[in-house]
Amino acid sequence: MTNLDDYRAVSRPGSNRPLEHGDLLGVPAPPLPVLTDGWSARAVDPDTFDLQLVHGWMQSPHVAAFWQQAWSRELWDAELRRQLAGVHSLPCLVGRDSTPMLYLEIYRAARDQVARCYRALPHDIGVHVAVGDLALTDRGLVRAVLPVLTAALFEADPECTRVLLEPDVRNKRAIASFQAGGFDPVGEILLPGKVALLMIHSR
Repeated sequence: MTNLDDYRAVSRPGSNRPLEHGDLLGVPAPPLPVLTDGWSARAVDPDTFDLQLVHGWMQSPHVAAFWQQAWSRELWDAELRRQLAGVHSLPCLVGRDSTPMLYLEIYRAARDQVARCYRALPHDIGVHVAVGDLALTDRGLVRAVLPVLTAALFEADPECTRVLLEPDVRNKRAIASFQAGGFDPVGEILLPGKVALLMIHSR
């Protein structure tokens, strides 16, 4: 396991403060990756069936247990529109043959609460991953798509040198898939609502 101390916030004044608005001027919103190997990614469109799909997936017990966002359709509509209108996070659907299989939130880590736990660089990209359909779990989807996704994110943002994940430490299935997909566990961090394992893939 890589040492979390290499990334951890430290106590010297200003040495590991979350980056402020001025530090992030010129840093664009997270990019939409152009995937290869038969995979495709697109931004969620809440004016279509996408809203019903994401809302339904978030009600699934295996997703709700860790995402804790089994919200109403109206709240998800507002959440997706909020993300799409900002520069923090981009909600996406990833799949094959025009069939969505995974929900992703691609976010700028330096604009996120996770930046209070490690020394975020302005162009670091974080990813939240959900396989909404229980029937599609344990089929190697995540470990297959992660190398393609990270390569596409590095291609889309040449200044990005790290992609990170922060699964709940109890989510052993996700952690195993993320490791198989090329992410190194760094150490445990405390985030609102969970103890997470910080995992990083470096360029």
